[in-house]
Amino acid sequence: MGTIVGAGLLSHAPVIMFPESLRIEANGGRDFTLASGLARLRREVIDATAHDAVLVLDTHWATTTETVVTAHAHRSGYFTADEMPSELSGIRYAIPGDPELAHAVAASAAKDTLWLSTNDDPYLPLHYATLNLWSHLGRPDMPWLSMSVCQTATTEEYLRFGAALAEAVAGLSRRVLVIASGGLSHRFWPLSELRNRMAGDPENIVTPQARAADEQRIAWLEAGRHDQVVATMPEYAEHSPEGRFGHYLMLAGALGGSRCSAPARRYSAYENAIGTGQVHLWFDRPDDGWTS
Repeated sequence: MGTIVGAGLLSHAPVIMFPESLRIEANGGRDFTLASGLARLRREVIDATAHDAVLVLDTHWATTTETVVTAHAHRSGYFTADEMPSELSGIRYAIPGDPELAHAVAASAAKDTLWLSTNDDPYLPLHYATLNLWSHLGRPDMPWLSMSVCQTATTEEYLRFGAALAEAVAGLSRRVLVIASGGLSHRFWPLSELRNRMAGDPENIVTPQARAADEQRIAWLEAGRHDQVVATMPEYAEHSPEGRFGHYLMLAGALGGSRCSAPARRYSAYENAIGTGQVHLWFDRPDDGWTS
């Protein structure tokens, strides 16, 4: 029987891919903890946790008529982000996959009449919400899969997608890490102000209300109150969480939904990324399961 052995709500903010000197310059003389925190997460958690695959819930892969899981045996090439080709360009990657796990997720979702499919098209684009974290946390022999965030899904459907993912893992001999790759509140400053808002200080979050909403949810997650986060999604939606917060909701669904009481450990400060809220939170699997 397989199991999810760890789960994280992690930021893929482009700044984590900048050279250290540029990060320090942008952040007023010190590094972003979003970058340094990933090194600590890798050392203390990723490399220290026996696992067979990593599945990334990718907010930049916004599908419309279904959720999709990558089913490639292997993906390789070079990546340049169309969103910011000056900053993220020519990144080489070679990432093994796990088709059996992908197809198991689709079969599990089908039992719940959810619209979810697999795809192994060699021309299917890779997104930096997966690649940026793989660059910090991946290793050559470890399968990484991506799962889209369907932009037409509801809170309930995101939770059900997550539950289907957990059921699929349980049916295989896999130890899986699940990463919800995305931020918190997600509104940017106007272009004319962006370069004055590069530093990570939360004072640069686009509104005080968005900052307060983010910090409340971080506190709830650190206390294991996933039920509070799920129950207040209509209020949080007013602050435009990245990917409609579908990445977190699918993660929560995989850990038991509103019944999950797993507390988060923080692997970064709460930091700004040109107006948006960002943080690294990690949930260790309790000895007696996620919903205890």
